[in-house]
Amino acid sequence: MIKDSSKLKKGQSLKVDLEKVNDRLPKSLWMDLKNCPKGKLIGYKMVDGNQFGLVLKLDIGPVQWFFEEELSLISEGSL
Repeated sequence: MIKDSSKLKKGQSLKVDLEKVNDRLPKSLWMDLKNCPKGKLIGYKMVDGNQFGLVLKLDIGPVQWFFEEELSLISEGSL
């Protein structure tokens, strides 16, 4: 889980925690993420009055936003 996204840089690799997103993503996207849950940070999205999401360009193709608690950092050695 990411606790402070203000230290992230665009292009940084992140991993989606599938257990935390299975109830809000379309099943087809979730199944695709099951095979490859990684993406690169491309920006931020305001999702309500006091939270924002992180926008990822997923390795499987689409662009999707996630809450901080739905993502984790990937070390360069694990790519």
